[in-house]
Amino acid sequence: MSQDSFRLVPAREIKPATTQDTSNSFGLHDTLQYGPRSLAAEVTKKSNVKDRLENWEATQDNLKLQMQRQVFGLHMPMRILMERKLVSQNSHMPILPQSNLHLDILMGRDEILDCPDFMMPASEMSQPLDIHTDMEKKLRM
Repeated sequence: MSQDSFRLVPAREIKPATTQDTSNSFGLHDTLQYGPRSLAAEVTKKSNVKDRLENWEATQDNLKLQMQRQVFGLHMPMRILMERKLVSQNSHMPILPQSNLHLDILMGRDEILDCPDFMMPASEMSQPLDIHTDMEKKLRM
């Protein structure tokens, strides 16, 4: 069993090697031992907190699925992933605003209120509802 499966927080991103870490006795980058030098990795500094926050939801979801696998067996995470895939492929009316309440419930986001949930752009609110024309475009008629 791997240690990554029950990770509570996202793992640290592997730090790219810099010239200080990979220098040989002459003070030069040792390409044969450490591979080609990446100047882009040396110039751009990313925050560890930012990296972890970007992967937070995926890590928490992976933890929940692994725990369900340990408790209920392999069928439970497979069933949940299958249900998520089926629900995300809903065919909705193209003119109406998109909302996938089923997927929110399966992902556990049904009790979370975000800005897109209640603040709609004015451009979407002012569009006239011509459902027939939009369905013809969708069906290529």
